[in-house]
Amino acid sequence: MLYFIRNFMEININCDLGEKSKHHSTKHDPDLLKIVNSANIACGYHAGDEDTMKNTIEISKKNNVSIGAHPSFNDPENFGRKRHNLSEGEIRKLIIDQYQILENIAAKLETKVTHIKPHGALNNMACDDLNLSKILAETIFNIDKNLIYLVPTGSKMEHAARKFDMKVACEIFADRNYEDDGNLVSRSKSNAVITDPDKCKKHVLEMVENQSINCFSGKKIKCQIDSICIHGDNIQSLETANQIKKVLEENDVCLKPLNNLKKFL
Repeated sequence: MLYFIRNFMEININCDLGEKSKHHSTKHDPDLLKIVNSANIACGYHAGDEDTMKNTIEISKKNNVSIGAHPSFNDPENFGRKRHNLSEGEIRKLIIDQYQILENIAAKLETKVTHIKPHGALNNMACDDLNLSKILAETIFNIDKNLIYLVPTGSKMEHAARKFDMKVACEIFADRNYEDDGNLVSRSKSNAVITDPDKCKKHVLEMVENQSINCFSGKKIKCQIDSICIHGDNIQSLETANQIKKVLEENDVCLKPLNNLKKFL
C-alpha cells in the first residue's frame, strides 16, 4: 500500500542508547547511531556508566545525532522498570543529578545535552499521575528553559509540560502497542511489544500520516507527532530503525535531530 505524507513534514527518530547492563547489550548502538537523529543516553541509574556515556556521546557527535539525558529510578537490578514511590524532593534530585552527570561528560567532549526523556517506570508513572508530571516538567524547566522535553504524545506529561513556557516534543513508539486511553500496553502483557520490523514500519507510517495513535483495539486518537522512538533493547531494533528511516524518506519526510526541528529554532 502506498502512503503519501505532506512533503514539508519534519520528524525526528530517537532511540534509548548507552544502556549497558546485565539486561541489555550495547553492541548495536554504533549502527543505530548511523540511523537515528537523537540519542536518549542512560545516565548510570538504570544502566550505563561513565565510559558508556562518553562512548555514546562521541559516536553521536560523529553522526550529527543530538544527545539527551534518559533519567530513571536508581534501580539497575530492574532496569528502571519497577515503580517506586519517592518524595517530590527525591524526584527532583533524581532528574537533576542524572542530567548533570551526562552534561558534565558532554561538556568535556565539547558538546551539550539538548533534551531530556524520562525512562521506564518513571515515565510510565508520570503518564498516569498529573502531579508527578508537573514535578518533572517544572524540574526540567528550572534546569534550563532551552532543554527540549521529550514526552509521550497526548499523555499527562504533555499536558503538564504545556503549562510551562518550555520546548515540548511529542513522541510515538514504533515498537509498542497502545491501550484505548493512549497509554502503552503494559510490558506484563504479551502484546506490549511489536518485534516484527515490517509491522513497526506500517504502525509508524499510519500514525504519522494520520497524526493519530493507533490503539491495539483499532481505535485512533488524534495527536501531535514530533518524534518516533525505537527501543534499543528490542532484538529487532536495528532492522526496525532501518525500515522506518527508509519508508519516511521515501515519503519525503525530513528527518532531523530534535534541536534542529524548525519549531525549536
